[in-house]
Amino acid sequence: MTEVTHARMWRIAGPIVLSNATVPLLGAVDTGVVGQLGEAAPIGAVGLGAVILATVYWVFGFLRMGTSGLAAQAQGAGDGAERAAVLLRALIVGLGAGLALIVLQLALVAGAFSLAPASAEVEALTRQYLAIRIWGAPATIALYAATGWLIGVERTRAVFLLQLWINGVNICLDLWFVLGLGWGVPGVAAATLIAEWTGLALGLWFCRDAFGPVLAAAWGRLGDRAALLTMFAVNRDIMIRSVALQLCFTAFVFLGARHGDVTLAANQVLLQFLGILSYALDGFAFAAETLVGQAIGAKAAREVRQAIRLALMWTFWGGVVLGLAFWLAGPWLIDLMATAPEVRAEARHYLPWILAAPVFGALAWAYDGIYIGALLTQEMRRLMLIAAAAYVVALGVFWPFGNHGLWAAMMVLFAVRSVLMHRNSPKVARLAQG
Repeated sequence: MTEVTHARMWRIAGPIVLSNATVPLLGAVDTGVVGQLGEAAPIGAVGLGAVILATVYWVFGFLRMGTSGLAAQAQGAGDGAERAAVLLRALIVGLGAGLALIVLQLALVAGAFSLAPASAEVEALTRQYLAIRIWGAPATIALYAATGWLIGVERTRAVFLLQLWINGVNICLDLWFVLGLGWGVPGVAAATLIAEWTGLALGLWFCRDAFGPVLAAAWGRLGDRAALLTMFAVNRDIMIRSVALQLCFTAFVFLGARHGDVTLAANQVLLQFLGILSYALDGFAFAAETLVGQAIGAKAAREVRQAIRLALMWTFWGGVVLGLAFWLAGPWLIDLMATAPEVRAEARHYLPWILAAPVFGALAWAYDGIYIGALLTQEMRRLMLIAAAAYVVALGVFWPFGNHGLWAAMMVLFAVRSVLMHRNSPKVARLAQG
C-alpha cells in the first residue's frame, strides 16, 4: 500500500474537480446551438429530453459508486483477477440495463409526458430527440461502470481525459450537425449518441489491462456467488441512500414553491451554488473512495486513518473557502443568473445559508466517499434514513419561520448526517484489521 499523502490525495482529486467543472458546459452548448435556430420549441425539446434521460440515468448512479469501492479493495488486496471481474460484472449490468431501456422506450416516453406535458410541437421534437438518444443508453450506463473502476484503481486522470473527449466530440458534432448540416434537434441527439459510444470505447481502452492476461481468471469468477451478493447489496444500499437524499432536495423545492414564485426562483439560484459546491468537493470524496478502499484491501489500518484524516480536512476547508467565495461574489453571481429585481433581492437575503452549508455538510460529503471505499454501504443507507427522518421533523419545527426555516431544516439534514457518520467512522479503520 503506497503511503497516503497530501500530494497523492490531490493527484486523485484534482482531475475529478476539473472533470466535474466541464459538466455544465455541455448543456450550455446544446442550448446555445439550438438557440441559433431562432425558435423556442427546439430549445424546450432538447432541455426536456435531456432532463428525462438524466433522471432515468441518475437511478443507475449507484453503479459508479459501487464499482469504485469494490475495485479499490481488490486493487489494495493485489487481486488482479477480482479487480478485472469487478469491471466485467459492472459492465454486464450497465449494458443490460441500457438494453432494457431501449426495449421499454415507448413506455418510458409515455410516462415522461404524462408527468410533464408539453405543447404538441415540443412533444414531437422531444420524441425525435429521445428516439435517437435512447440508443446510447447501454453506453452511458456502462460508462458509469468504467468510470467507477478507473477511480477505484486510482486513474482519475483518465476520467478527466474521458470527460474531455465526450464533451469535445459532442460539442464539435453539435456545431457541424446543427449549424453546418441543418439537422436541428435530431442533430443534437445524434451528436450526443456518437459521443456516448465513442466515449465508452475510449473508457474501455483506458481499462484495457483488465482485458489482458487476467481476463481468463476474471471470466471464471463472474458467477462467484459471494462476490455477486456483495455487489448486489452495495448497489442496493447506495441506490436507497441516493433516492432518500434526492427526495429531501425535491421536498425542499416543492415546499419552497409554497412561499411564492419569487422565493422559489431565489432558492433555485442558490441551489445552483450548492450544486457547484458539491461538484467541486466530490473530488476529495472520490479520492477517499480510492484511498480508503485500497488501504482496507491491503489491511493497512494506518493508511486508512490517514486517508480519512486528509479527506475530511481537505473537504471541510475546501468547502469553507468555496462558501466564502460564494458569499463574497454571490451578489454578482445572483445578478448574472437572475434579472428580476425581486428575485435578486430575495436570493441575497438567503445567501448566508450558502456559507453555512459546507460548515454543516462538508464532513458528510467526505464520509460518503469514505464509507463507499470501505463498502460500509449498509451503514451509509441506515444513517441517511435517520437523517432524512430528522429533516422531516425539522421541517415541521422550522416551518413557521418561512423560507429561513426550510434552509435551517436543510442544515439539520447536513449536520445529522455529518455527526452520525463521524460517530460510526471507527468501523472503517477496524475493517483494515481483519
